[in-house]
Amino acid sequence: MPDVNMESAEDRSVTPEHLGEAAFFDVDNTLMKGASLFHVARKMYQKKAFTLHDAAGFAWKQAKFIFRGENMKDVHSVRDAAQAFATGISSDFIKQLGEEVYDEMIVSKIWPGTRALTEQHIRSGRQVWLVTATPVEVASVIASRLHLTGALGTVGEVEDGLYTGRLVGEILHGPAKAVAVHEVAEREGLDLSRCWGYSDSYNDIPLLTAVGHPVAINPDAKLRRHARDNNWPVYDFRSGRRAATLGLRAATGAGVIYGLWKGLSRMRGKQPN
Repeated sequence: MPDVNMESAEDRSVTPEHLGEAAFFDVDNTLMKGASLFHVARKMYQKKAFTLHDAAGFAWKQAKFIFRGENMKDVHSVRDAAQAFATGISSDFIKQLGEEVYDEMIVSKIWPGTRALTEQHIRSGRQVWLVTATPVEVASVIASRLHLTGALGTVGEVEDGLYTGRLVGEILHGPAKAVAVHEVAEREGLDLSRCWGYSDSYNDIPLLTAVGHPVAINPDAKLRRHARDNNWPVYDFRSGRRAATLGLRAATGAGVIYGLWKGLSRMRGKQPN
């Protein structure tokens, strides 16, 4: 079982009729557009934690992520690169980085439709958790700023206040998310058959099938088919018309690469042609 860190916000009153209920939200492409780890990488570049070449690699993976959805090879590649870059970095630095990344980059990427769903659950008195492969420090900042119950995220090992480059448990992705949700349910006294789960990715089927109310948000093609075959609700906040979605995603992916290249080149005192 992965040793997943769980950081909660202040205790909130839960109405009796919703006691034991919660909603679990994936982050990347579900709560926000794109991958949160990309923005962490961009901020680390700004702070000279790695090179332009390294940052460009993250940008390319971000573009592929937006265009075609999650790919396990890319997820593990980003994970391995992030672990290597984090080795020797202070855990306090990463926490501060999470605050800056949220304020400067993530807050503007949050889908209003998904945000409205989190608020609806909160108003109903349910717990609301983020469940993401993103480092728990960053996920916890997002949860805190959105006044959610807490966050489950990937945990980096820390010794003497510094990251070792190793993980505590595994990256919180795929089946590991379902394991983490079951652990939270046991701790919090939740009845998963009365809980909600939200994700964009077919890789999160274990999470979605762990709850009684699975919902697909901005789904990739495989999840969309699975949701349709199982009569799951589907919300797509990417575009008002599905016919325009592919073009929108392609344009966004290209824009990510060009935008990051242009921005990072400016930091180095160069202008792209």
